Amino acid sequence: MPDHAQPKPPATEPHGELVIRTIAMPADTNANGDIFGGWLMSQMDLGAAIVAKNLSRSRVTTVAVDGMVFLNPVYVGDIVNCHATLLKVGRTSMKIDIEAWVQRGRDGTLLKVTEGIFTYVAIDEQGRPHPVHR
Repeated sequence: MPDHAQPKPPATEPHGELVIRTIAMPADTNANGDIFGGWLMSQMDLGAAIVAKNLSRSRVTTVAVDGMVFLNPVYVGDIVNCHATLLKVGRTSMKIDIEAWVQRGRDGTLLKVTEGIFTYVAIDEQGRPHPVHR
């Protein structure tokens, strides 16, 4: 098998800037008692939006989420950490990779639970796209 086809080893530590840190609470559970994936995705969206808003110095809107894969469940009481990395800046858009990790148990073991690429567009007060501040 060629080198480029080798699977990547699992990440052992987060990459990027810590943008959100919160505790998963009982109100955020699904019917199985685990944390609802939509809640986790909203935390990631908030964290990536912070990066986009600070970069563009304007309002932003989420226009796409790519490559979202849920790797592990999140449980009530887990500390959820979202880490963001700016991947690309276009004329009006920004692509941000965001990883969600949990600190679990008394020893605070880190475990990656999901990752996705969120795309934002800088918008003006009327909601029209405008260039990202440079």
